[in-house]
Amino acid sequence: QVQLAESGGGLVRAGDPLILSCAASGRSFSSSAMGWFRQAPGKEREFVASISWNGGATYYGDSVKGRFAISRDNAQNRVNLHMNSVKPEDTGVYYCAAATRSLVARSPQAFNSWGQGTQVTVSP
Repeated sequence: QVQLAESGGGLVRAGDPLILSCAASGRSFSSSAMGWFRQAPGKEREFVASISWNGGATYYGDSVKGRFAISRDNAQNRVNLHMNSVKPEDTGVYYCAAATRSLVARSPQAFNSWGQGTQVTVSP
């Protein structure tokens, strides 16, 4: 399995940019698709973005499409989420996850390694 640690969360104002980073360790990272999910208080975990093992394909949730971008650096064992034009409804705990497959996925069931999460709070 892959061990994951998120960083970069915090308090930002609506419209500001924010970059979340996920540091990964483990031999299977470079062959695994990666994803970001988020969970707001009282809501279910929501798919945000996914990237294939080599970065050649990406997939986004409808609520972030056009505003967020996912990238990865297999040499650095890192996955980033570039968040632009953030909104208060983007508030939540953001989780990095490693998939059991190499192609993009959006179902939480396709991911078997999860980080502890990083809190993002967007003020109006």
